[in-house]
Amino acid sequence: MKNKKIYIGLAVTLLLMIVIWKFFSGSSKEGFDILADVRKSDFRVEITSSGELEALNSVEVLGPLEARRFRVNNITIESMVDEGTLVSKGDLIAELDKSELFGRIEDRRLDLEQSKAQYEQIQLDTSLVLRQERDNMINLEYIVQERKLVLEQSQFEPPAIIKQNEYNVEKAIRDLEQAQDRYKVKILQEKARMIEVGARVREYENELSQMQDVLEKFSVRAPQNGMVIYQSGRGGKVKEGSQISAWNPVVATLPDLSRMRSVTYINEVDIRKIKIGQIVEIGLDAFPDKRLTGTVTRVANIGQQRPNSDAKVFEVMIEVNESDPTLRPAMTTSNTIIVNKIENVMHVPLEAINVHNDSINYVFLKNGVKQEVLLGTANLNDIIIESGLSEGDRVFLSTPEFAKDAPVKLLAELDGKRTEIYNEAAGIDEGEEKKAPNQTRRRRDQ
Repeated sequence: MKNKKIYIGLAVTLLLMIVIWKFFSGSSKEGFDILADVRKSDFRVEITSSGELEALNSVEVLGPLEARRFRVNNITIESMVDEGTLVSKGDLIAELDKSELFGRIEDRRLDLEQSKAQYEQIQLDTSLVLRQERDNMINLEYIVQERKLVLEQSQFEPPAIIKQNEYNVEKAIRDLEQAQDRYKVKILQEKARMIEVGARVREYENELSQMQDVLEKFSVRAPQNGMVIYQSGRGGKVKEGSQISAWNPVVATLPDLSRMRSVTYINEVDIRKIKIGQIVEIGLDAFPDKRLTGTVTRVANIGQQRPNSDAKVFEVMIEVNESDPTLRPAMTTSNTIIVNKIENVMHVPLEAINVHNDSINYVFLKNGVKQEVLLGTANLNDIIIESGLSEGDRVFLSTPEFAKDAPVKLLAELDGKRTEIYNEAAGIDEGEEKKAPNQTRRRRDQ
């Protein structure tokens, strides 16, 4: 009875060992060999890239452009709202440092006061000078009357005395006329001085008024509703303490979130495939379940080198077709650009394709045949099979042990073309092949 139990145990152990051996031997043959079906369906050629959302249209929020007129060239930002803040038209976005403009205003105010004082002084001087000229003319008129009276009383005097009195009358009249002309010139001179100083006063008054208007623009307000996105410069995005130039005083932008686009960069190897108008499938890293569509609207003509990359890339603009309130500038997108779509063709995974002598493409069929195939267009995962396979065939994605040394079954329609290529590479002409077929075949095989 005891021996019987031992025999039963040995039999069970042996059976288990056989099962385990069968299992693992089967795994070693088939477990590491992966098969794929030859499928016939629509085939897409795609190029994938990551991009970044930005608004298609945006309004720039500017500081005071007029500040440069008053020699205020660089303006410091004292305070600002947080980036991404939703603002309404007229809301405060940033406060700029007004101290430099305050200094200009104070200087101009002093200039205005001095000009006004000078204007008043000229008024007094003009009044005094013209009064003196008028008094002088009155005195000269008296002298003329006096000389005329003397001339009348000298009618019975000797001719020499009469002549002398006539000269005195003429001289008095001439002096009066000269005084009258001088008075007119003085009026013009004093009027010109008044106009000059008065113009300077008005100029300073206008500048002060303009400075006061510009001073209000140092409180930067939103020109419309939107989300605040701060401008990027050489030192990064503007922040409190940053300086903006009066020649380009852009503080922030207010993007129109209803129309967005994705900016992406395509490698120089693939850029020739990208064309304006191609359809794009867009995914969002922030919302993996959300799918959008887009259209290529611009392809850069000149490449550039991006940071931390040795390859040259070209900028491509993709306009998003849908309007979505969840879209925000700077969100990362995954863009799948549909380069081509071919209907109802056979294709296999790229891993199934092998190459013999750098010229013959073939696959390993499940039945052990190394079948030559004629290849067509490829995408990231699959490649079109023009000839050599049928729908439903199964091909290996790895090299099976049993088919390593098998010969390649060539395609009949490629034999003639292949022979021409090999003859050209071996230096064999058509006449030589006809005379010595065996020798030329050996040369070609080598």
